[in-house]
Amino acid sequence: MKIAISVFGLLLVMACGSTKIIETNSENIKTTAPEGPEGLKVQMPKETAGFTDAAKIGAIMNFLASDDLKGRDSGSEGIEEAAKYIEEHFSNNKVKPYFESYRDTLSNFKKPSYNIVGLVEGNDPTLKNEYILIGAHYDHIGIIKAENGDAIANGANDNASGTTTVMEIARYFGANKTNKRSLIFALFSAEEKGLLGSRHLAQKLKAADLNLYAMLNFEMTGVPLEGKDYELYITGYEMSNLAEVSNKYAGKKLIGFLPTAKEYNLFQRSDNYDFYKEFAVPSHTFCTFDFTNFDHYHKVGDENDIMNFDHMANMVNNMLPVLEGISNATSQEVQLK
Repeated sequence: MKIAISVFGLLLVMACGSTKIIETNSENIKTTAPEGPEGLKVQMPKETAGFTDAAKIGAIMNFLASDDLKGRDSGSEGIEEAAKYIEEHFSNNKVKPYFESYRDTLSNFKKPSYNIVGLVEGNDPTLKNEYILIGAHYDHIGIIKAENGDAIANGANDNASGTTTVMEIARYFGANKTNKRSLIFALFSAEEKGLLGSRHLAQKLKAADLNLYAMLNFEMTGVPLEGKDYELYITGYEMSNLAEVSNKYAGKKLIGFLPTAKEYNLFQRSDNYDFYKEFAVPSHTFCTFDFTNFDHYHKVGDENDIMNFDHMANMVNNMLPVLEGISNATSQEVQLK
């Protein structure tokens, strides 16, 4: 997420500067979703509530945000290792390449850089021709000015967290194939260079006349919100009914409105934006960074030891029935306002 440094610096004065570790309780996770559109009951597999856990999340995070990857700068050796890791994860979990290979070479960045793009085709003969793109950027800013001898901007929250979220969602649908609409899973490079990876892919898919229903992006989801009555917010909250539809399938208030996100126009600062511009469809970013619960944006302190893997696992498990419901509804119920 491209956040103005001056704004961030101002708000950091008010930051709490800490992350509480919250243990999840499986007894409190609902496994029955509300009624879907046209009176149809949402079929939610029993294993959804416990599909992923802190150990699985941590294994991915500990690779992507390790010092070995040197901050995953676009075009670097470190991000090449991340790309290979994501490709292997997709391949091992029955997520097919969307193009001839998983790699989508950027046309708007000088150094060789790649989006990693996978596909789980829908299981409905008609609805499979409609696509939902689920994305996150997997690059970060690499090596920066050293602090206390550390110059690696590991990018755990920004955005190994969103990448891990998408990888685990892809693993679920790759294994279960419960989606009627087709799901594209895209991990973007060069977001930190100006949203270049998502811009390249949005333009490429538009030129190919993709029938895109919605773009759902994940960014900075590694620490929980505090003092809110919802678990995530979406950027561009008032632009569509995505929050309302999401909360229906979640069976609770999972998604809320963050005034700060609107105030600083975060809708235009992440990889959802170019899909909105190209396709004019619902395109939003899910996030748990609210300017008060994390104070290491683009700093060397953005490391795994301050991430909350239990929170991340719980969030993925809560999002699965939402994504399943949206992908399986008889009509395109998420609409721009």
